[in-house]
Amino acid sequence: MKKLGVIVNPVAGMGGRVGLKGSDGRDILKQAIALGAKPESPNRAVAALEIVARLKDKIEILTYPSVMGEAVCLRAGFTPCVMGSIHSDQTTAEDTQRAAKELAHAGVDLILFAGGDGTARNIYNAIGEKVPVLGIPAGVKIHSAVYAVTPKSAGEVAAMFLEQKKMNIRVSEVMDIDEEAFRAGIVTARLYGYMQVPEEPRFVQSVKSGGAKPEQETLASIAEDIVDAMDDDDCYFIIGPGTTTRSIMEYLDLKNTLLGVDVIKNRQVVANDVHEQQLWDLIEGQKVKLVLTIIGGQGHLFGRGNQQLSPRIISKIGRHNFMVIATKEKLIGLKGKPLIVDTGDERLNTELGGFVRVVTGYEDYTMYRVGY
Repeated sequence: MKKLGVIVNPVAGMGGRVGLKGSDGRDILKQAIALGAKPESPNRAVAALEIVARLKDKIEILTYPSVMGEAVCLRAGFTPCVMGSIHSDQTTAEDTQRAAKELAHAGVDLILFAGGDGTARNIYNAIGEKVPVLGIPAGVKIHSAVYAVTPKSAGEVAAMFLEQKKMNIRVSEVMDIDEEAFRAGIVTARLYGYMQVPEEPRFVQSVKSGGAKPEQETLASIAEDIVDAMDDDDCYFIIGPGTTTRSIMEYLDLKNTLLGVDVIKNRQVVANDVHEQQLWDLIEGQKVKLVLTIIGGQGHLFGRGNQQLSPRIISKIGRHNFMVIATKEKLIGLKGKPLIVDTGDERLNTELGGFVRVVTGYEDYTMYRVGY
């Protein structure tokens, strides 16, 4: 009987909805809670484990107590073997590292963990390449290539790995960024090491790629196309994060939050760097359009770095009011893989599937498939 180890970082991703761009550090976590942030990772872990549950009579689940794994395993229908001890309201990076070491020592075949890049770093620090791992994406910033593209994808890959006698393993990068610099609009990613990950290109993501620096003329032409469409003085335009969307704000000579969400109306700034509740209060009862781009190398539209765009915000805006922009080079870099939506709401993910128009230049468009 194969053994699956489960680790949950219960605070991963809590800073996303409230615009804090991460949750590393106790002070940031306190700030996120004060702004109304709620835990995201438990529900995402359950979504993955419910897929694995088809094997519950064929595998053994080992995990840590309470919020670090036991609770989500029980919700998914498992009766786990619980190891170690924690203070439930004060889990730390040391708890994650200790859990990874104990699970590896217990001989698990795979560690399935929910978190972000900081969680991946903690597990790498504990076990290196000793045991295959797979991440359930639950953080704000996910640059590492040890994560599945969505929680359900994590469950599918884990189940395939546990069912098959042999599955290829790839050695994948563990990346993380400086969160303080990130909040100041500076992205400095660092390679910390490598871990073993089941190889399944359909469901496991690549390292986030900045790609080749796009030509300024291309970005300017994309910006001109979008600005020309801003002909409704009563409409709010939400500008998502990223260097491609920044080109619109630069074209209008407006203050921009590179890694946050801004709102403009009548081609003037209404608010910069809004969190989810602020955004909802601004747009409730209003006409709204959303300008967003894709994550280079990964292809995410929602669920990576723009968690301020919650399911209720996305549903309020409506699929027909999305204005997706990307250079042709960024689309080519996806090698035919679909754009990914990982909103945290499975019904909404399904509704967002199909094809979306992508602006690639001035009056230059392509239709591209969206999956989840």
